[in-house]
Amino acid sequence: MSRIPPVDRNTTNATIRKNFDAIQKQLGTVPNMMRTMAQSSSVLDAYLGFGAALRTGRLPVSLHEQIALAVAEINSCDYCLSAHTALGRGAGLSNDELTASREARAVDPKAAAALKFARAVVERRGDVRDQDLAVVRAAGYTDGDIAEIIAHV
Repeated sequence: MSRIPPVDRNTTNATIRKNFDAIQKQLGTVPNMMRTMAQSSSVLDAYLGFGAALRTGRLPVSLHEQIALAVAEINSCDYCLSAHTALGRGAGLSNDELTASREARAVDPKAAAALKFARAVVERRGDVRDQDLAVVRAAGYTDGDIAEIIAHV
């Protein structure tokens, strides 16, 4: 049950409807989470802008979704698991990769290091150890890449 009601596209203003149209075009639907964010156009704009900026980063889209799945599993968020499972399929992840991602695992060693680091960020509430950073760096991630992993978390 939503404590803040989602915005109805038929009764909202033109600016929010324009955002809803863009979301619909990209995702095929406007998720309730984004409709609820639209209670403040600033919040929805910020969320969409942050996501758009991350999509231009260096990490592959498939890894974005793997990170999202790992975080959703750690946070026990069924809504996020459902959404990112669908998005992960769209990014080309197999069923086995989707399942492994939920456990912060991957066959690819570089992706596995990113997922392990993402899990450490969540579980340690950002207070990662030097060893966590050393492992993700040894896998070939730059400090910029690491910043992106944290941003995806």
